[in-house]
Amino acid sequence: MSTVIGVDSSTQSCKVLAVDAQSGEVISSAAAAHPDRTSVHPEVWTSALREAWQAAGADRLGGSVAAASVAAQQHGMVALDSSGTPVYDALLWNDTRSAADAERLRDELGPEGWVDAVNLVPVASFTITKLAWLARNEPEAATRVAQVVLPHDWLNGALGGEFTTDRSDASGTGYYSAVTNGYRTHLLERFFGRVPQLPRVVPSYEQAGSVRNGWGIDGAVLGAGAGDNAAAALGLGVQAGEIVVSIGTSGTVFTTTPSAVRDTGGAVAGFADATGNHLPLLAMLNSARVMAATASMLDVDLPTLDSLALDADREAGGLTFLPYLDGERSPNLPHATGSLTGLSRSNMTPQNLARASVLGVLNSLADAIDILKQSGVAPDKVLLIGGGSKSRALRQAAASIFGVPVEVPTTKEYVALGAAKQAAWAASGTFPDWQRSVEAAYEPEGDWGAQVRGRYIDARKNVYGV
Repeated sequence: MSTVIGVDSSTQSCKVLAVDAQSGEVISSAAAAHPDRTSVHPEVWTSALREAWQAAGADRLGGSVAAASVAAQQHGMVALDSSGTPVYDALLWNDTRSAADAERLRDELGPEGWVDAVNLVPVASFTITKLAWLARNEPEAATRVAQVVLPHDWLNGALGGEFTTDRSDASGTGYYSAVTNGYRTHLLERFFGRVPQLPRVVPSYEQAGSVRNGWGIDGAVLGAGAGDNAAAALGLGVQAGEIVVSIGTSGTVFTTTPSAVRDTGGAVAGFADATGNHLPLLAMLNSARVMAATASMLDVDLPTLDSLALDADREAGGLTFLPYLDGERSPNLPHATGSLTGLSRSNMTPQNLARASVLGVLNSLADAIDILKQSGVAPDKVLLIGGGSKSRALRQAAASIFGVPVEVPTTKEYVALGAAKQAAWAASGTFPDWQRSVEAAYEPEGDWGAQVRGRYIDARKNVYGV
């Protein structure tokens, strides 16, 4: 075995890595863009996969490829008719049109009932709420639904000819329990009206099949695949006590635990990881895009925004930014808007606004870390990844805001790398020992971070009561 292929089909793009199976070193890589929408025809994912696959040279590697595996954005609803044709555009995780349905589902079963059933409480991101929306708003399309799959399952079908899923991705649907490791079809019966065909759940370390003709690696093993956050944890080699904070299109905060974390408050989603353990996770709709929006408002690029934030008073002159520009998932405020408090004539500067946007993102993520702590997770460090972690201002402030040491792993495509690691695992039967490298490390400095946290918490409670 010499080469494995890892795929990351995210909200924004599809990335393909060819990786040395022994060392984990990347041999080649490429990416292809996805449309910037919250609903798409799933064929755009297949097209982007083919484009990135060819650009990375995966189709020319032939027999040297032992296996391939796909990680992808979670929760997206891909509803298919009896011929495998979508009856409606796939609704992505960040499509909030099912917010009212999520509220109805929560109310009907109650938080305790949902946690008992699937160890999560529905929000608009989860697949079951989107199916409930489809049944209520597009009944003709809903009656034609014969099968429901997820984005990763769809691409497994494109590569291997069968729609298969894994425990990590299935655990984000709202109709699969990572505690009992089974579908909870009574929830589909109740909230969609019937039970469509669901994909076979393949254990993380097993083979889902083989890659079919047309991809240039005919007969190579197809790994089970995973949800994107589970794949990132796999790629990073996350250990107990390490919390991952990923700052990208969305912000995610997660860790790995041997047993399920139960949260009837609904903030922590009790997902599965890609090793057989659990992946308690909180997600934010607003993350790196908050800084991008602030840069646009100030008519500067992101490097200049970062420089402004570094030049500012480290507490942003008392400005506090609640960064809920696109509504929010954690806390569950789908219709919220952003708020800037503490304004005075003296602190209304571009530098302080830039700094406030950085601190707003970090404080939102710190809220999630605090909730994990309250759920029994005892962090000894944070691993900071994602495009937003490239900001010097953000990474230098993170440890003080989070209150724990922060490491910034060397920049890599950890979701695709995790998929590649899973492919190597499925092909060889042995878990790969790929070493993590760290680019930078930071410790909390003084008590200024605690003061900023206090102002943020007060502002959040005053504006939204949560």
